[in-house]
Amino acid sequence: MSDISLDLKSLQTAYAAGASPAGVVKNVFARIAAAGDPGIFLSLLSEAEALKYAEALGAYDPSKPLWGAPFAVKDNIDLAGLPTTAACPEFAYAPGEHAFAVGRLIDAGAIPIGKTNLDQFATGLAGLRTPHPAPRNAFDPAIVPGGSSSGSAVAVARGLVSFALGTDTAGSCRVPAGLNNLVGLKPTLGAISTRGVVPACRTLDCVSIFALTVDDAFEAFRAMAAHDPLDAYSKRSPAGSISAPSPVWRIAVPDAKGRIFGGEAESESAFMRALDDVRACGAAITEIDMTPFFETARLLYEGPYVAERYQAIRAFIEAKPEALLPVTLGIIASAGKFSAADTFAAQYRLKALARKTEAIWNAIDALLVPTYPRPRGVAELAADPIGPNSELGTYTNFVNLLDLCALAVPGRLRGDGFPSGITLIAPAGCDARLASLGAALHARCGAKLGATAHPQPPLPARAEAAAPGEIELAVVGAHLSGMALNAELTSRGARFLRAAKTTADYCLFALPGGPPRRPGLLRIADGRGHAIETEVWALTAEAFGSFVAGVPAPLGIGTARLADGTRPKGFIVESEAVTGAEDISKWGGWRAYMKSLAT
Repeated sequence: MSDISLDLKSLQTAYAAGASPAGVVKNVFARIAAAGDPGIFLSLLSEAEALKYAEALGAYDPSKPLWGAPFAVKDNIDLAGLPTTAACPEFAYAPGEHAFAVGRLIDAGAIPIGKTNLDQFATGLAGLRTPHPAPRNAFDPAIVPGGSSSGSAVAVARGLVSFALGTDTAGSCRVPAGLNNLVGLKPTLGAISTRGVVPACRTLDCVSIFALTVDDAFEAFRAMAAHDPLDAYSKRSPAGSISAPSPVWRIAVPDAKGRIFGGEAESESAFMRALDDVRACGAAITEIDMTPFFETARLLYEGPYVAERYQAIRAFIEAKPEALLPVTLGIIASAGKFSAADTFAAQYRLKALARKTEAIWNAIDALLVPTYPRPRGVAELAADPIGPNSELGTYTNFVNLLDLCALAVPGRLRGDGFPSGITLIAPAGCDARLASLGAALHARCGAKLGATAHPQPPLPARAEAAAPGEIELAVVGAHLSGMALNAELTSRGARFLRAAKTTADYCLFALPGGPPRRPGLLRIADGRGHAIETEVWALTAEAFGSFVAGVPAPLGIGTARLADGTRPKGFIVESEAVTGAEDISKWGGWRAYMKSLAT
């Protein structure tokens, strides 16, 4: 038990072999004592209190996906029984109930352990702006641990808990995840209720998850993602499920001028190796201009959006400004130099920048960036608490402003043994898509789990069939992965299930018109048929309905017959429409036909 990995797969194996949640809890408290880092936790439940949560679980219940998993909570999120301080002792209060997200995790079988350290009022990306001892980076104490969710990241990286909650407004999960070799999931805004969370920027805040694997992070996300009618910012945003990544990924990366590493060769080399892994997974990479994203990022701290941080703790900061650390007070109090008119001007500029970036998402499945430009030292932040901190947010600050979701995953270790990290970014609602890509990339890099000696568990088998409540759709043309209309699926949260061929009684036609070119799939019964390549995707009933509503004549949706014996819904064409159309069945599928045109 003492050396067991706390990732969910290993825990489930241990429980199946006879381990008990009570034994795991006792082991966790022993690990925390042995860690010798007083900066990780600001408060702990007593071992007896944590054991009560373990004992309340009763017999193993497979319907609770987090059964027996110990977790930690950033100390700006309420956990009943412990004070919430936001790393400001004079701000402390005793919550009467758990935060909505914490309650959902406990209902799913997870066991709370304690509250973790943070940059005061979640204002910072280095992890050092705390009146308490700062957590030590899990790989090198001379390097900052990353913030603001510093304690949560280090607790998971050092194997003290299975996963931990953070918050992420401008990178407070992704940066410490990258600096500690972890998965950091920053969900779609509103997918997880922030009721019971001390706000930083109420309109931008997310509850985030640190975990050892993508599957673990996504399991915690699924447990918390639910509409909360008592949270005005909560959205109905179904979590979805991780699936096998689609056969052709379309990945955008920063162009040469958008690759910012502070002149450090190790960081640049690590990112280029990550791109090799992306290509090895079958991705097509394109370079984009990051200028509008970087301009968006500057709005967060260089403009009036900082006033939202002031509003979040307005009564407290006006009553007790001396209770804040000088650097924290300086940042938040700077809101006073902006006017309401400045705020509207910033909102207008943000809308313009969002519109400027919209087109990119129709052509790609995800944007991939370095998680942070380069590691920064504790001594550097002591000399300059602002500059290096700002640099750490280069690739994170724009995400929430543009209503995007993001997933940080470990890359291969740098030549000096320090973690490198990459982050996948996509529009709101695409959390499952990012997890599908991220899990494959994490497995490819082969890194150990966090700062432990434990290897990654094997990737679980991915379901190749629709889940309850989903509808399978077979596509044959421009909706295939990597093709012109695939975004009509992915933008609706569709997930790739499998590639399959039709039974050998179909013909495929290239219909007149376009662009884009359109195929017509027609079942025939005279022996001239072919097996045609398809992809099967899963959509919710709502997404399927909106998709079908946009299918133009002479195309329609019927039931396809596939060689694997399944009968998903699929594109069909009216027989009259193929008169005079080119029969392209000999190519076996639309992708091969389009390739023939290109060559």
